[in-house]
Amino acid sequence: MKLNKFIVLTFIVVLAAFSQALSQTIKVIDETTLQPVDNVYIFNEKQNTTAVTNQNGEADISKFNESDYLIFQHPSFKRKALAYQTIREADFLVKLTERSVIMEEIYVSASKREQNQTEIPQKITQISEEQVRFSNPQTSADLLQASGKVFVQKSQMGGGSPMIRGFAANSVMIAVDGVRMNNAIFRSGNLQNVISLDPNAVQNTEVIFGPGSIIYGSDALGGVMNFQTTDPELSFAPDETNVRSGMLARYASANNERAIHGGANVGYEKWGSFTSITYTDFDDMRSGGNFYDDYPNFGKRTEYVIRENDVDQVVENSDVTLQRPSGYEQLNLMQKLRFKPSPTWDVNYGFHYATTNDIPRYDRLIERENGDTGQFENAEWYYGPQIWMMNALEVDYFSETSFYDKVSSVFSYQWFQESRNDRKFQEDELRNREENVNVVTTNIDFDKNWGESKQLYYGVEGIYNYVDSEAFSRNIETGSTFAEATRYPDGGSDYTQLAAYAKYRMDLSSNITAVSGLRYSHVFLKSKFNSTQFYDFPFEEIAINTGAVSGSIGFTWRPVQGLQFNLNGSTGFRAPNVDDAAKVFDSEPGTVVVPNENLESEYSYNLDFALIKTFSDIARLEVNTFYTWLEDAMVRRDFQFNGQEQILYDGELSDVEAVVNAGRAYVYGASASLGIEVGTHLAFDSNVTITEGKDLSSDEPLRHVAPLFGKAGFTYKAEKIRIEAYTEFNGEKDISDFSPSEQSKTHLYTEDGSPSWATLNIKSSYQLNETFQVNAGIENILDKHYRPYSSGISAAGRNVVIALRATL
Repeated sequence: MKLNKFIVLTFIVVLAAFSQALSQTIKVIDETTLQPVDNVYIFNEKQNTTAVTNQNGEADISKFNESDYLIFQHPSFKRKALAYQTIREADFLVKLTERSVIMEEIYVSASKREQNQTEIPQKITQISEEQVRFSNPQTSADLLQASGKVFVQKSQMGGGSPMIRGFAANSVMIAVDGVRMNNAIFRSGNLQNVISLDPNAVQNTEVIFGPGSIIYGSDALGGVMNFQTTDPELSFAPDETNVRSGMLARYASANNERAIHGGANVGYEKWGSFTSITYTDFDDMRSGGNFYDDYPNFGKRTEYVIRENDVDQVVENSDVTLQRPSGYEQLNLMQKLRFKPSPTWDVNYGFHYATTNDIPRYDRLIERENGDTGQFENAEWYYGPQIWMMNALEVDYFSETSFYDKVSSVFSYQWFQESRNDRKFQEDELRNREENVNVVTTNIDFDKNWGESKQLYYGVEGIYNYVDSEAFSRNIETGSTFAEATRYPDGGSDYTQLAAYAKYRMDLSSNITAVSGLRYSHVFLKSKFNSTQFYDFPFEEIAINTGAVSGSIGFTWRPVQGLQFNLNGSTGFRAPNVDDAAKVFDSEPGTVVVPNENLESEYSYNLDFALIKTFSDIARLEVNTFYTWLEDAMVRRDFQFNGQEQILYDGELSDVEAVVNAGRAYVYGASASLGIEVGTHLAFDSNVTITEGKDLSSDEPLRHVAPLFGKAGFTYKAEKIRIEAYTEFNGEKDISDFSPSEQSKTHLYTEDGSPSWATLNIKSSYQLNETFQVNAGIENILDKHYRPYSSGISAAGRNVVIALRATL
């Protein structure tokens, strides 16, 4: 009996060993981060045996022979070849070295779908999750700026308005998981909505340069920023549960930032969940102390306003680099669910919520009467809690039919709340203007492939906005309240956009690809005015009914390996929204803007040319040039109200202005990027952009044309460690190149304009083990004082950033 038990036990041990030999699992990781690498292509020298790693970086290599050399290939990592025996001696763990310069094809979703970048004629840049984790941005605006390819303006620390190719605010598109964030009250002035996105929950960011109206519709004149947030991961096998979690704690010295983030993924065979929570607390921002020699007082905060004993008082600032007040707090929540009952159905739901406390509008708090010598204009000026909520449901259906291979339906609801609160110096009335916007969006998109050479994308879109605007003033001493003029029509505003589009891609030959598209959009706008207390308009409502056609055609030509030319022509449009057509506000003392129901869409016509060249698999050069022509631009001009050029507004005789289609403009420029792998672990990378533009209707410079800007530096990557030393820089912008609206903001610039600047920075990460990573860096090492063009607050001075990450 004992002998039989021994035989059975021996048989089980031998069988287990034999089974392990038959099913040998290899794991592939990034040597710097120690994290698994998925989609690694593994093959032998004869290429007759292959395997691919899964999301856990694992692959079954039991079908390979022990005499084989295994080759590991991934577009983001350096190719590696190892003998099977060497892999066995390393306990079947393979470490790959990440490429600092990406030479091969990567995939982007410029059309809300995965596409081969070599077949996309537009300029597109991607910012990966790994790049974001390393750069440690405080907000999503900083995430864009860290790329060195997008210029970001800030009126206050709680802000960030991207400028792309001379366009900004409501002329560039922000999309989250393919759903447009732009709503009916996005204004032409600088916006800060992008900070509502949590950079710690972003999986991939794509920036499309140039018109993106074919897919995204109105507002995408200058470009599109599409933020793909982290999706739930399902389990790798039917009987497994995929559980992952991550945590982050970060501190930054320039504004005493304290940030904490947590994320957790639970995935089953058919169900998955991902949860993300981030809380950030910022104190007042400290600027650089190394001031310009030619402008020694520029940017110094020598005094500020406090209220003491019920009286506004001006007090001396003990530290002229401390920009008081500018701090704020922010909370971000995200919950995503995924259900995949079969290979043909995939259902995803996402909930996003972001809120802040009051955000001081710093540029308004440093305004003085009579320039820099007079009294402060405002005692208080702040944005109330900025709230954004989005619910989005996406349903994908896969089935090969005559009309489609895939159908994607997206249904989303968004709620925006924002308010402006201001009180003049030594006055008791605090004015509050609050806006609530509800947005419902529906998209139905179809994909049809004919082999790998032809693809057709087409679909329909419906967008509905409802805008509610309220206003009142409160006496901070007595508590009494009284009505105020609302920013938008007090009877509410409806804004609807309906559209249909089609986009077709075709390989004309093995090395030429053509892409063309067409879209028609129709916009309905109606705003109602109930009260005549503040405005005695000759109408009770305004209505706009207008349509717009946009199109594009582009080619990519790959004459030889490692060389590519792109040529793309496209049009974009922006339909008038509620802010354009129906806003009433005092834009500046002595001026009032009135509604205009005769507004039409403005159009841009754009031509792009690009050259992309790789050299011996160690360097990559990309040069892009563009020219954009703007017609029927919506601009503010002198207007008449009831036949009068001046009216009484807030007790003051004011000039009447309105937004009209009177503008013609051009913008042109170029950008270049160069990446070189200097050695096995060292690389150089650089980006530079230059833009010029002019408003021809008034013979004046355009407001949102940024000066020359860019980024350049060296990156060292080795086992467990990454170090980057780099500079960010801006060229000067002379006051003569400013638009009139910017020239009037003397408190934001020197007498000569916006000076040039450059910073020296170093960042590093060290992977302690598979679980813990430490990030540390010093930004603006030389403590340079600078204020980016059009910004109302100076940038951070010397800033020590420390972060601890845990991945479980």
